Amino acid sequence: MADCLFCKIIEGEVPSDKLYDDDLVVVILDINPRAPRHFLVIPREHIGTVKDVRGEHGPLLTRMFVAASNVAKDEGIAESGFRMTFNVGDDAGMTVNHLHMHVLGGRQLGPEG
Repeated sequence: MADCLFCKIIEGEVPSDKLYDDDLVVVILDINPRAPRHFLVIPREHIGTVKDVRGEHGPLLTRMFVAASNVAKDEGIAESGFRMTFNVGDDAGMTVNHLHMHVLGGRQLGPEG
């Protein structure tokens, strides 16, 4: 999508701090971190929200979770624990309409982060 921030990041049109990059997903640091370690796992394919996920996205979703777990290990938060979450819609705080997973860790998060 031409006006999608995450699509522009994936295409290299907007700079980002990439932690991981492969044929299906990109992992970047969040520019407004809510925890000492906060990164986003973004599929290369533009999928609007979780509501747009279909059965054929199974391998992509698996890759998102594997990338999140591997980067959490690289970032030193795998042992102490981390949170993985998807925001869906305005009330959940979704600000970019491109499916992405937030991964937060590095401190005690509490019930809502």
